[in-house]
Amino acid sequence: MHEQQNNTPQEEPTAHRDAIDINDFVFAATGARMRRLTTPDGEHWFVAADVATDLGYANTRQALIWHVAPDCTRRLEEIAQGVYTVDASRKLAAHRLQKSMKMVNLRGLVALVNGCAKPECAPFKTWVSEVIATIQRDGSYTLERAPVQPAPTGGTAYAMPQQVADAIVRLEERNIRADEMLTAFQEERNDLLRRINRSQSIMADALQDIAATLRHPADRPHPTPEPELTPQDLLATWKAKNLVVTEDIHAVAAYLAPALVRGEARYRMEDISTRTGLPQERVNDCLRMLVKRGCVRQTGCTPDGAPVYVLA
Repeated sequence: MHEQQNNTPQEEPTAHRDAIDINDFVFAATGARMRRLTTPDGEHWFVAADVATDLGYANTRQALIWHVAPDCTRRLEEIAQGVYTVDASRKLAAHRLQKSMKMVNLRGLVALVNGCAKPECAPFKTWVSEVIATIQRDGSYTLERAPVQPAPTGGTAYAMPQQVADAIVRLEERNIRADEMLTAFQEERNDLLRRINRSQSIMADALQDIAATLRHPADRPHPTPEPELTPQDLLATWKAKNLVVTEDIHAVAAYLAPALVRGEARYRMEDISTRTGLPQERVNDCLRMLVKRGCVRQTGCTPDGAPVYVLA
């Protein structure tokens, strides 16, 4: 018994030569590579579950009942009776084949192909229809002899029907495109994984830094406090911006500055006039000028009527 997995060729018995290579024939018919067993008399058998699944059948048992004649199906142990050897047993086990598996011969496989709706099978079914129509019309269908023939003892070689060859070419092109898409997808996936790994490494380093900082709070960097504003700094800033333009305004601003840098200046007009030596009317004008130039703003008055100023 000869056994084959997918598209790995194995030598056929020298007493028999298929007119069309069985691997190419099945690939053109199903659009897939099938596990195959070939008996010494040249009959090919295929795993029914493989065929049904690749052709899109949801239930193998139901597909066999509906489409395949009983004499086209057998169990693997029935096929192997009488020719089962230790070497063959090892081969079957290597390809996960069990003696209880249901098998179909080539006629059963073609019947399943004819009953399926898989788009890739359409060219083969068209060719089968043409063969049948030719036989009905002409009484026979003959393959063309190949231009190059084997040795005289090797039998006759036939050219593959153009329809079958075209189907194989289309299927191989489809497989090449699928492989290219898979390769591109894997490259994108690998690139994404690399970026994820880099991001995770950065996050892990950041978490380690945070953990180290939490374990050693004394080592934690402290923010540098902003320098405290002094009355002299405040007056210098106003003067640099040309906000304090007269000596009278400068005198009033200098009197308010110490209180302003601490928060609020609450002085009655009389107190400012006394401390600066300016008339109350002039003090009022200076305060209005400081408000107008955006140095201070009034937020209210105290109960005794003193205006409350803060930095603007």
